[in-house]
Amino acid sequence: MKQSKLFTKTRREAPKDEVSKNAQLLIRAGYIHKEMAGVYSYLPLGLRTLNKIVGVIREEMDAIGGQEVHLAALQSKSKWDATKRWSDKEVDVWFKTKMKSGDELGLGFTHEEPLTDLMRGQISSYRDLPLSVYQFQTKFRNETRAKSGIMRTREFLMKDLYSFNVDEKAHAEFYEKAKQAYVKIFGRLGIGDQTYVTNASGGSFSKFSHEFQTVCDAGEDVIYIAEDGRAINKEVLNDEVLEDLKLKRTDLKEAKAAEVGNIFTLGTRFSEALGLNFKDEAGKSRPVFMGSYGIGPGRVMGTIVELTADDKGIVWPESVAPFAVHLVALFDEEGKVKKVADELYEKLTSKGVEVLYDDRQCSAGEKFGDADLIGIPKRYVVSEKTLKSSDAGSLGGGSVEVKDRVTGKVDMVPVGSF
Repeated sequence: MKQSKLFTKTRREAPKDEVSKNAQLLIRAGYIHKEMAGVYSYLPLGLRTLNKIVGVIREEMDAIGGQEVHLAALQSKSKWDATKRWSDKEVDVWFKTKMKSGDELGLGFTHEEPLTDLMRGQISSYRDLPLSVYQFQTKFRNETRAKSGIMRTREFLMKDLYSFNVDEKAHAEFYEKAKQAYVKIFGRLGIGDQTYVTNASGGSFSKFSHEFQTVCDAGEDVIYIAEDGRAINKEVLNDEVLEDLKLKRTDLKEAKAAEVGNIFTLGTRFSEALGLNFKDEAGKSRPVFMGSYGIGPGRVMGTIVELTADDKGIVWPESVAPFAVHLVALFDEEGKVKKVADELYEKLTSKGVEVLYDDRQCSAGEKFGDADLIGIPKRYVVSEKTLKSSDAGSLGGGSVEVKDRVTGKVDMVPVGSF
């Protein structure tokens, strides 16, 4: 991508109506556009980053046997009546509307009901199990107050996986696989060291669920962390839980954290309500045992910005950066810099390197300021100064200044070595 063709523009000042660091920087850098409170559009740079996060999650879900689908966002009332979750008294985040016929519809805030209903036509025998199905789907939640930028919104992308097993023992085995897959995901996304598997409320389904909480000043939760890496959400911290986990309150460190993922045991609540049964080996009809597993890619993206940004702008981990290299050319009047930079751009892209090439006619200060703000981890600078370095490279001699945005380390690399 040549930056002169990128339609988005950077902004010097943060929007006055944004207080969260992630939204301020992402809007200023041209990654997202705010439509209204709690609703954001993803622009080219933002979508590339979001898709990188989605790609990592997809690979790890496929690795544990997940099969990807894409379910409808529009939801009919009947399936949700069966589980008593259509009622606004039970679920207060519905966006609801009506068809011209008068029938009520809702915009899905989760998908346990429709997928359980769908599986009634797919699962009939123990031979059809185990099964795990996931999707990346836009969810809608009528939050009273949207806040924290893209970390808490009313419309957002969600990866939700659902598991179907013959019994609790089989479910527990898959649950542990999913837990370890989540650990891998957050490690690959560059926030693994700050993300803790956190014991949380299991609701009516089980004793515990597990949240993946990233220690972050912008987080809305409070967790308590043990020396061995285990953590407990403040909401469930009591003597009984401490005894169950064999932990002492004095051994725990308090921290603010942002929930970036969660995994739940659902048991047979949805299968019983919607009639999802299977015949076991003895021919007896039994309800399918279920679990659910969620990650918000946009929430992860916002959390990464909150964690890694510095006073100059965003600093992306390599795994999620929109481009691997930001090539910055400081043009000279003779055109030598442009010739070398153009050739280097072509050479890198021909090798499959993702490059954002700043070929704009503007000042060095503007280019470097934008590069810091955008936050691509590797910056290649071609200028009159770098080309005066001694090297007999095939692209005309000289060197390229290679800067690591994360560490700040700078190296001079011969042009001909690329």
